[in-house]
Amino acid sequence: MTGQTYGFVGLGQMGGPMSKRLLEAGHALCVFDTDPAAMQTLTGLGAVSAGTARDVADAAEIVFTSLPTPAVVRAVALEEGGLIEGARIRTMVDLSTTGTVVACEVAARLAGKDIVWADAPVSGGVKGAVAGTLAVMLSCPQATRDGIAGLLEVFGKVFFVGENPGQGQIAKLGNNMLSTAALTLTSEVVAMGVKAGLDPKVMVDIFNAGTGRNSATQDKFPRNILPRTFDAGFATGLAYKDVRLCVDEAEALGVPMVAGAVIREMMAITNAKFGGDSDFTSVAKLLEEWAGVEIRG
Repeated sequence: MTGQTYGFVGLGQMGGPMSKRLLEAGHALCVFDTDPAAMQTLTGLGAVSAGTARDVADAAEIVFTSLPTPAVVRAVALEEGGLIEGARIRTMVDLSTTGTVVACEVAARLAGKDIVWADAPVSGGVKGAVAGTLAVMLSCPQATRDGIAGLLEVFGKVFFVGENPGQGQIAKLGNNMLSTAALTLTSEVVAMGVKAGLDPKVMVDIFNAGTGRNSATQDKFPRNILPRTFDAGFATGLAYKDVRLCVDEAEALGVPMVAGAVIREMMAITNAKFGGDSDFTSVAKLLEEWAGVEIRG
């Protein structure tokens, strides 16, 4: 173990494997999650458990967070028992997708306590978190970058996008909009093909050999939709949150996002029909129902 202890709050589908990678890299880790089972998994691997987020911030100068929504990030950072009350914390590295409003708010509040905020949202899903092949979109002061880049490389490839709070969030929201758009449009096109009598697997193979290739045709259709497992590992509610945030950010910047607004509505319908806990590949089920077909490999 290294001499320094790091903190990690949020041990869910992404935070669990990322914190495990830090332990496997030889780093001492103090962890907290509201789910006792998630805590037990990490303590079984050598992490020290904490009772609150503040306890983590009392134990570690650098604390990572991987949390589901902007509201949870704000609460963990700023509310009673939160990181801002910690005695040792000097840097909060947020791996979540929060959007710029919460990023800027939390960064400003933490700065009043001499705590530096770093955006570090990630892309690559649970598979990438386990394998250490995530894309990490980092925005923070240059001095902070120099101090945490090596740690973030445990999770994957680090892309430094700027020094201002929220810039990493813009990159992440754009990525998730493109990913969700590819999934939605591919679902529409494949449903059309099935309705016309085409084999969906052959269609996907054609797209992957041609210019229609995208993350949905290469990964989600072969692995999660054609086998009808619908288990890509990203909740519909989170996908809806991200595309909604993306459209909001674009509008705030004065950038038209007409196609993105359509994707937002498609995810709103999917979320309403299948629930926020469903997998976001359920959008294909929605298209099946509308088209009166079944997409099956």
